[in-house]
Amino acid sequence: MIEQERLVTTFCDIVRIDSPSGQEEGMAQDLTNRLTDLGFSVARDDHGNVIASEEGSSPLMLSAHMDTVQPGNGIIPRIEGEIIRTDGTTILGGDCKAGVAAILEALESIKLAGQDRHPVQLVFTKGEEIGLVGARNLDLSLVQAREAIVFDGNGPVNKITSASPTYMSLDVHIKGRAAHAGVEPEKGLSAIKIASEIISQLPQGRLDDETTINIGTITGGTVRNAVPEDVSFSGEFRSRNSESLDLVRLQVLDTIKQVRKRFQEAIIQETLGIEFLMYSLSPDDPTLKRATEVLATLGLESLFGPSGGGTDANIFNKAGIRSVVVGMSTQDMHTTREHVLIPDLIDTARFCQALLTQR
Repeated sequence: MIEQERLVTTFCDIVRIDSPSGQEEGMAQDLTNRLTDLGFSVARDDHGNVIASEEGSSPLMLSAHMDTVQPGNGIIPRIEGEIIRTDGTTILGGDCKAGVAAILEALESIKLAGQDRHPVQLVFTKGEEIGLVGARNLDLSLVQAREAIVFDGNGPVNKITSASPTYMSLDVHIKGRAAHAGVEPEKGLSAIKIASEIISQLPQGRLDDETTINIGTITGGTVRNAVPEDVSFSGEFRSRNSESLDLVRLQVLDTIKQVRKRFQEAIIQETLGIEFLMYSLSPDDPTLKRATEVLATLGLESLFGPSGGGTDANIFNKAGIRSVVVGMSTQDMHTTREHVLIPDLIDTARFCQALLTQR
């Protein structure tokens, strides 16, 4: 039986471990110790992902990521009735540690009850929040599982991600010509002005139900009294529709081409890259059926909906590991308002336990 106090304690303990992207080592060590105590053979691949295995054929993968977004250092969880939150100065880290805690509680509960269960392989990745980096660098030779449940969705566990987009990154560097801004500005060529010309001509935000575009960072210039010579900016666009994705890509390239013609003395270099590919779950997908059937036994109705975000499931599905993303009880992810509903966290652990013990 899932024990609420133990589950909440585990969750609060692991969110106190600082693990913003790039700082996951403490979390990896804690997980290694916990999983070893549960009887797993734990390995780390060259990227630092944690892979826990055991004997048994056709294991089911349970997966979550170890990193959090910022501000994620010095998290102090506060329990207020049936809600876990912070004081509002940091995120909570429920993304994705609510999923981690639910997996750990389910395994502990099964072990203490002496229940038989399906063989399992656990994969906890680094750097998910900065572009699914851990999953993209996962040593697949260490992974035997061919189907996976990924605990990384917003909301309750019965909220299932039915589709996820292709994500394209955009990086642009502009080299103009420096000059003294007060003495001889006419000799300069402002890289900031050129960047603003490109950015202002690009659409921003939601283009349709399946497509978004965003310019997220811009850096450049040196001092206020110099015409800026160098500027870089980065952005992204994503869609669950390949035609829409191609149209945005062509619009971006055409915009840069037109601005390049206007400022022929500048050097404009752009790089576009596919960070992960879209997927859409078929109603007859066996892993999806498995998840929905287990939810039904718990009295939870499966709620399907597409996502504008990506998860490690995008990478796993491309690698031939059938993957389904479920909610993990977290609300308001990536904000200092992030919180976890304890009843939903319990349901996530119950689902995980039933997933492994029901035949």
